[in-house]
Amino acid sequence: MWRNRPAKQPADAAVPPKLKFRNEWKYLISDWEAFHLKQRLGALMEHDAHAENGMYMIRSLYFDDRWDTAYNEKLMGVEERIKWRIRCYNCSDASIKLERKMKRGSYIHKDSATLTRQETDELIAGRGDFLLTHREPLCREFYYDWRVKGFRPKVIVDYDREPLIYTQGDVRITFDSNVRAAIGGFDIFDAGLPTLETLEPGVLVLEVKFTEFLPAMIQKVLPLNGQQFTAVSKYTLCYERAYHLTDALAGITKTNRRNSV
Repeated sequence: MWRNRPAKQPADAAVPPKLKFRNEWKYLISDWEAFHLKQRLGALMEHDAHAENGMYMIRSLYFDDRWDTAYNEKLMGVEERIKWRIRCYNCSDASIKLERKMKRGSYIHKDSATLTRQETDELIAGRGDFLLTHREPLCREFYYDWRVKGFRPKVIVDYDREPLIYTQGDVRITFDSNVRAAIGGFDIFDAGLPTLETLEPGVLVLEVKFTEFLPAMIQKVLPLNGQQFTAVSKYTLCYERAYHLTDALAGITKTNRRNSV
């Protein structure tokens, strides 16, 4: 069960709708593989209309509690996990979202709420009491984690995304390159924050998301020769990089490695 669900509802309370989960497949691929895959998929799918010249930059500020639960649960392979983040695009305040991502194996469910620039600045500064009376129910749910679990900003994740969409089956395939951790502060609107690369040169993350089905003509293109599903997490990668911990892909923290020697 998800941790934020109320223990008991009034007898006359409406039954909440069943959460709709989507499939999420991830691969680590090379630039060369991405180039050929884009050419093959280009005849089947369309570029996202929101992308300028086919791409946009995503910046996400991730939150975690005082025990780094989201980070550690990922390393331990916990099946059901929750991550909270604030997301904007191209370091602009034109569209700011508070998002909760629920992960269940290879399935995901996301909820989002709109934030203002002022509200975002308040959260970055460590002031979250306004969440309790927020107009958005998701923000009020986040208040519990903020207040009780001590959620605070942990790391900024940057990457450049090239999205392809196919409306039937709600298919979305994205190529995420230049995955990097922004350091020196948590101001997501500061385009000048220095960043640290997290992946080897020439490597990017391919994500395949779909709700109901993946058309056979697209499925035949995947997986690429020699590629395997990966459980890579951009948050974990960037957290490791920003705080100079052991490579997250190794599945072991600096502390664990020291204790295992």
